[in-house]
Amino acid sequence: MIDSRQKYREYIRQDQLALGRKQDACPRLFGDEIWKFEILLRKVEYDLNCRRGVMGKLIGKWHKMRFHRLSVRLGFTIPPNVFGPGLSIPHYGTIVVHGNVRAGKNCRLQEGVTIGATNGSHEAAVIGDNCYFGSGAKVIGAVRIADDVAVGANAVVTKDITESGVTWAGAPAGKISDRDSRSNLCSALFAQDGDEREPV
Repeated sequence: MIDSRQKYREYIRQDQLALGRKQDACPRLFGDEIWKFEILLRKVEYDLNCRRGVMGKLIGKWHKMRFHRLSVRLGFTIPPNVFGPGLSIPHYGTIVVHGNVRAGKNCRLQEGVTIGATNGSHEAAVIGDNCYFGSGAKVIGAVRIADDVAVGANAVVTKDITESGVTWAGAPAGKISDRDSRSNLCSALFAQDGDEREPV
């Protein structure tokens, strides 16, 4: 969670890496909407968690309004304070995430992903680090997903994935291989951590 200016900068840097952007680059005036969306997401998180006073609230409302407008334009329903640093969204297209989801660092969401609650419950998924969700993947209910898990395209996950470094697919989803998620994530994320492990 972003709880300081330093954490805000760290999240922005990690998101840039996850999106494959150079650290000294800025979003282009025309284009780079997803990058702009992620920056606004982090600004809204910083505003909610850190800003105080009248001026802080005004700035927060301005960021929130711009964030909402861009969310609608891109088809994203992603609430603040859900994803850790290193969020990667490669394409436009509907993505719906429940506000009570908690996801670790370096999560990648393809288009059509839904991570939600079920049957009127407010409990939602807890997702580990370095997880990948393929196009159209669905995660329903208060499931737990371990680190380094890849969820295949159109998979429907309704039970816990407790084993790290595996791929699940199908409807209902089940384990299909021992291949982890890292080949689907930006390799720069692991080089900066000093993790030289090759993707499986």
